[in-house]
Amino acid sequence: MAYIDIIKEKARSDRKTIVLPETTDKRTLIAASSIISEGIADIIMIGDEEKIMDGAGWLEVELGGAKIVNPEKTPKLEEYIELLYELRKSKGMTMEKARELILKDYLTFGVMMVKANDADGMVAGACHATADTLRPALQILKTAPGVKLVSGFFILDVPDCEYGDNGTFLFADCGLNQDPTAQELAAIADSSATSFKQLVGTEPIIAMLSHSTKGSAKHPLVDKVVEATKIAKENYPHLILDGELQTDAALVPQVAKSKAPGSPVAGKANVLIFPNLDSGNIGYKLVQRLAKAEAYGPMLQGIARPVNDLSRGCSWQDIVGVVALTAVQAQLA
Repeated sequence: MAYIDIIKEKARSDRKTIVLPETTDKRTLIAASSIISEGIADIIMIGDEEKIMDGAGWLEVELGGAKIVNPEKTPKLEEYIELLYELRKSKGMTMEKARELILKDYLTFGVMMVKANDADGMVAGACHATADTLRPALQILKTAPGVKLVSGFFILDVPDCEYGDNGTFLFADCGLNQDPTAQELAAIADSSATSFKQLVGTEPIIAMLSHSTKGSAKHPLVDKVVEATKIAKENYPHLILDGELQTDAALVPQVAKSKAPGSPVAGKANVLIFPNLDSGNIGYKLVQRLAKAEAYGPMLQGIARPVNDLSRGCSWQDIVGVVALTAVQAQLA
C-alpha cells in the first residue's frame, strides 16, 4: 500500500473538519470533491455558495457533502471579529480592521474558524504565497507550547527506493526559514522528528546534511552544521541524530561504511535536515521531478493547530494528500 493510502486510512478512522479557503481555484474544487467521496475529511469551503457550485458544475464535480460558509452571511461573523480584535489589539488591531480582514481575506477567515474550534485545520497555498498562508496562522494561532520556531517540511514518497523508510522521507526545512542558525537547525531537527513519528509512524533517524562528512571539508557553512548537531545532541538526547553528513553518507550503507564508520545514522537516515532553504528547496524538487516522487507539502510544523501550505504548482491530487496529512495532524493535536 502506498504511503498516502495509509495516511488516508488514518484520516478516515477519526474524520476531522478541514477548511479550504481557495474556492476560486479549480484544483481546490476537484480536490474537495475527491476528499468528500473518499471520506477522508469533512470539508468547509469559504465563499459565495452560488459561485462555488457553478464552478463545480462547470468542472462536473460533486460538492454536495461540503459545507459552504460565506463570510458576509455567517451568523458567526461578529464573534470572529471580536475574537480577532481581542487577539491582535495590542498590535494595533481595531474592530474596523478586524471586520475588513475577516470579510476580505478568506485565509484569515479560515484560520479564525480553526481558532474558534469550528474546524480542525486549514490547507491553502495553491494560489497564495507561503507568507500569505503563514501570516494569519502565526498571528492568530501562535506557535505550539515549547516550540522555538515554525518550520516547513515535505514528506516524500519515492517509488522503488531502498533507502529511508521504504522510500519515505521527511525533508526540512524546504519552505520557510531561509538561513537558519545552528540553534534553529537543531530546533528544526527536533520538530521534524516529531512530525515524522506522527505522520510515518516509525523511528526518525535524522541526518544533519552538509557538503562535508565528519570533517572532510572546512568552511563556515560546515561549522554551522557541526554546531547544530552538537546543540541537537545536547538539547534532544533522545533523538537518533548525527552530522555533519553528505547525502550519500546519510543514505547509502556502503558509502556510510567508508565515510562515517560507527555513525548511528549514516546509511539509515529517513529525516534529512538541510543547512538552508536553497539546498532544501532544490533538493526536494530534484527528488520529486527526477525520481518521480510524491511530494506532500510544504507542511508546517510548530503551529498550535494544523495549518498547511501548498506549492503553487500543486495538482489537485497534492491537495487531497495534504488534506489527509492535515487531518492526521489534527487527530494528534
